[in-house]
Amino acid sequence: MASEVITTNDGGFIERVKTWPTEIKDYYADLKAEMRRVTWPPWKQVRATTLVVIVSVFMFAAYFRVVDYIVGTGISKLIATFTK
Repeated sequence: MASEVITTNDGGFIERVKTWPTEIKDYYADLKAEMRRVTWPPWKQVRATTLVVIVSVFMFAAYFRVVDYIVGTGISKLIATFTK
């Protein structure tokens, strides 16, 4: 079976490298325009949502600590019971 090699003549590496500065400049121009369209939340809302996240993390940590203790104690008692 013969394999067919497809070659494209879209320019060499040097030609592609020459377009990089223009592409980078266009990217940053688009990025700047997009960042102007962003609606940022007020500082008060940022603080409130950050507080909610921190409190939630600590509540989940406490919950998982209690569950871990209960499951660990149960498994330890189960192992102790069957190894006597």
